[in-house]
Amino acid sequence: MASYKMARLFSQLRLRGAVLRNRIGLSPMCQYCARDGMADDWHLVHYGSMAVGGVGMLIVEATAVAPEGRITPYDLGLWNDEQAAALSRIAGFSARHGCIPAIQLSHAGRKGSRSQNHGLEKQRLLLPGQGGWTVVAPSAIAHDDEYAIPVELTLRDIQQIPEDFASAAGKAIDAGFQAVEIHAGHGYLLHQFMSPLSNLRNDQYGGSFENRVRLACQVIERLRERLPDHVPLLMRFSATDEVVGGWTIDESCRFAALARSLGVDLIDVSTGGITSHDKNPMVAGYLAEFSSRIRNEGAVPTSTVGLITSPEHADKLIRDGHADMILIGREMLRNRCWPADAARKLGESAYCPAQYARASPQEGVNRGGAS
Repeated sequence: MASYKMARLFSQLRLRGAVLRNRIGLSPMCQYCARDGMADDWHLVHYGSMAVGGVGMLIVEATAVAPEGRITPYDLGLWNDEQAAALSRIAGFSARHGCIPAIQLSHAGRKGSRSQNHGLEKQRLLLPGQGGWTVVAPSAIAHDDEYAIPVELTLRDIQQIPEDFASAAGKAIDAGFQAVEIHAGHGYLLHQFMSPLSNLRNDQYGGSFENRVRLACQVIERLRERLPDHVPLLMRFSATDEVVGGWTIDESCRFAALARSLGVDLIDVSTGGITSHDKNPMVAGYLAEFSSRIRNEGAVPTSTVGLITSPEHADKLIRDGHADMILIGREMLRNRCWPADAARKLGESAYCPAQYARASPQEGVNRGGAS
């Protein structure tokens, strides 16, 4: 039996000026319960409980940089100061409990204007008269037959997108977030430009690899200009489209190196989403191989995610060099104290707020103060 006395999962991770207390992150997962883009008490309690549970970093769910960038009318947004003020409660509470608060900024593009989705009901298209809006994309190609045909973005429209991301990033920093993630995967707008399946443009934003990644690179550059030097910039993108003729792992490795040179500090490796026909092998750690290739060939730190539930498995992925951080999603919904449970199993110390100290073992606990 392997010894976990030196568990890498509970070693610190430095990303620019941010030092994570461990290498466990909360994966961004949409809650679909905001009104007018505003975080409410649900979001504060949801994310606050994850911070108290001991994650090193939590990444707040996909947050739209513009009203038309939402997936549904119930997405979080960050295009005005009122939204920033509401989100500041989450950032402040998380930071006071030793967790690095991060936020994922996103634009859904052609996958927007959908009905509320908690995974229990079939999502449907919302027309403008039903609370929906006109969706946009690099080309006038629908995601599938159940989605709207998007309006093709003009060059002037495209030039506004990096500005929207930069404005939202500035508001995030003012709200107290200590890291920002760009969402360029799962078939959303930046991914739509990157994939040859959704981008049929014949101008400087379409065709070649360099043209298809141009907008994503411009977003990175604008955010790096807007963010303080000590604030890490993360980027999530899909390693492959999982469809013949789509974005490939070779392109991902190439793009990762480019993103790193422009100032991205960690690649959050995911996959798929550009069509409804992609197939993922749904086994524990199924993204680790992609994460490992991007980490090594792109010479950039990575995180991996995907049905990881075992502390021993998570630690081995770090020790074997597949990733620098493990993101936990559904398992954190089932058990917000997963980091503390993992620490006990691996013989490491775990964060515990002073208010909960009486329920913790005498040994192996870092007791924290009240907020």
